[in-house]
Amino acid sequence: MKLSSFVRSALLVFGTTFLSQAVHAQAAPVRVAIVGLVHGHAQGLFGPLSTDKNVQLVGIAEPNTAVAARYEKEFHLNHALFYTDTEAMLNAVHPQAVLVYTTILDHRKVIELAARHGVSSMVEKPLATTVADALAIRKTAAEHHVQVLVNYETTWYASNQEAYNEVVSGKLGDVRKVVIHDGHFGPKEIGVGPEWLPWLTDPVQNGAGALFDFGCYGADLMTQMMHGKAPLSVTAVAQTDKPDIYPKVDDDATIILRYPRAQAVLMPSWNWPFSRKDMEVYGATGYAITVASDEMRVRYAHEQKESTMTAPPLTPERQNSLDYLAAVLRGEVKPDGDLSALDTNMIVVQILDAARESAKTGRTVTLQPLPN
Repeated sequence: MKLSSFVRSALLVFGTTFLSQAVHAQAAPVRVAIVGLVHGHAQGLFGPLSTDKNVQLVGIAEPNTAVAARYEKEFHLNHALFYTDTEAMLNAVHPQAVLVYTTILDHRKVIELAARHGVSSMVEKPLATTVADALAIRKTAAEHHVQVLVNYETTWYASNQEAYNEVVSGKLGDVRKVVIHDGHFGPKEIGVGPEWLPWLTDPVQNGAGALFDFGCYGADLMTQMMHGKAPLSVTAVAQTDKPDIYPKVDDDATIILRYPRAQAVLMPSWNWPFSRKDMEVYGATGYAITVASDEMRVRYAHEQKESTMTAPPLTPERQNSLDYLAAVLRGEVKPDGDLSALDTNMIVVQILDAARESAKTGRTVTLQPLPN
């Protein structure tokens, strides 16, 4: 019996998909270790780490024994996982990647140490506090042939991916203006831990206040939307509306990015009346406005009113940071140009560095290409 071309194609697709899933299911989990527990986002790791079959936690390095003990008790962790020295842990457990939850200032030090052991890194956003550190990180990654990735909560929002798809597909026409709001009503106000708040509100260890803490989200999204191109210039204003709480850093900022034919306005703040991470993308023929993590409002030219849609789910390897990391290390995903990629985040740090300088001097900063 002869099969139609349609049936043959369908069987081929089914067979290829089944084989891919079978190979993926049989792949050994990626060995990961955590470096640092002073970044409070580490608290969100242990639930997924206990259930995700793509990764295996093999070690935790945290010199603050009180913080380590608290995590051990709270998440019922094996005491044998813990080390007070990162290099000792690397030598003992040989991870394939480290998940870095230190201060932002310490990212470079950890990435360089891990790279010397041939170990890749995924850090919490942003990549670095200065362009100089970002350049050193890029050099290290190239010399040691390791991956350096950056984790943003908003990378795993289906609504952000769908807004990007609207741009890439041409449904919105040429992008003209993007407005991105990120933040909450303040780290102290939401009760971040005592190991986190001191460095998060320190201009050296964090780079700035809300300007870095939440400005990086918008810079990341916009850099991907501009296909990795840096803006022509950056203009920023920053202020401290709650100096009794945040005497050393800004708690509110506005950053304007100018491109040849587009503008972006980033609004990072620790003064929103509620938590928010949303984006408005305006093109020549339509707009898309993200609502939370999976919904979007859209309107196109000649339509009388906007409509609301639910974004389709992200593909399995892009639904969270751990599965994405495993897929990159297995060669299933190439991170070039995406939201977590090193090349994207080099531009993010360049934008943040320029925004800090602009806010300090009151002048627009014109960007030059990063050195090779």
